[in-house]
Amino acid sequence: MRWAVVLAGGVGSRFWPLSSASRPKQFLPLAGPEPLLLDAVRRILPIIPAERVLIVTSRGLAAATRQALPMLPEGNVLAEPRAASTAPALAWATAHAARRDAGATMLSLHADWTVGDAEGFRAAATTAMDLAEREDVLVTVGARPDRPETGYGWIIPGAPLGDGHRIDRFQEKPTAAKAAELMAAGALWNTGLFAWTARRFRAEVEAHTPELTAALPLFDAGDVEGAFAAIKPVSIDVGVFERTRRGAVLGAAFAWDDVGSWTALRRVRPADAAGNVLAGQAHAVETENSVVWSEDGATVVYGLRDVVVVRTRGLTLVTSAEKAPDLKKLLDQLPPELAGERGA
Repeated sequence: MRWAVVLAGGVGSRFWPLSSASRPKQFLPLAGPEPLLLDAVRRILPIIPAERVLIVTSRGLAAATRQALPMLPEGNVLAEPRAASTAPALAWATAHAARRDAGATMLSLHADWTVGDAEGFRAAATTAMDLAEREDVLVTVGARPDRPETGYGWIIPGAPLGDGHRIDRFQEKPTAAKAAELMAAGALWNTGLFAWTARRFRAEVEAHTPELTAALPLFDAGDVEGAFAAIKPVSIDVGVFERTRRGAVLGAAFAWDDVGSWTALRRVRPADAAGNVLAGQAHAVETENSVVWSEDGATVVYGLRDVVVVRTRGLTLVTSAEKAPDLKKLLDQLPPELAGERGA
């Protein structure tokens, strides 16, 4: 049977001050009226039933995650004892599914994306699972780029393989010139939408990921605490995909964005005639290409361009679009009473 695992445990600082450790990015309605996490689960329910959708999150977010997703069985929310990057989270979820279904095929996605074409997303996800099963490979779905993005990882496709290609190599966060070169050469953005059979994933982890091998029998036995104590943190990209010879990439045309900073909202939310994205009681006058988010009274921006202004919980952030992706640097310099809880 086919299963899905949604990674929903990340924390960070990119949407401060709206985000916090108890209300990180995936719980925010950044792309529309619903939180990103709820959007992610609803997007896949037409192809994978709720009883086979797993969520991996942190213990601190487990209760809020269950509350946000009442359509899922309570036991399908897996709370990590500690954060150890994406490979351990996916190894746990895959082992959990395999204990209930030895023939499981896994679809892995993140809770904090925006997707412009849900039907196209589901079609690509289904084709990726088909490819994983038919060719016995680990599949990553690559989005066809519409700009030379420097903040994403890229995939260079190799020889054809079924509906996709072998993976030639990865390129992490290239320079602007290199990104333009990759785009012209037909490279794809690495979305982090993955598919594999539980059996093949286990074999590749045993062969290539020593950071996880001691934890695998503990996951099999249901000893999650022991497994996470034995794990060395490593990402799925580094720990598995960059090492395996059984990796494949499937190109997809659906609109995808990982919403990495406040300025990303200009790509994923409707803008006014001057290019401004406004939320809440936000007003922009003689202002261009700006994001104004107001959850706490009215906020007026006059005569500016390329700025981000956020008002929430009695705190106001004003920054340039250029500086908005680097809020961690700001928080490191603020008094703790202002920085507060940091979230993603």
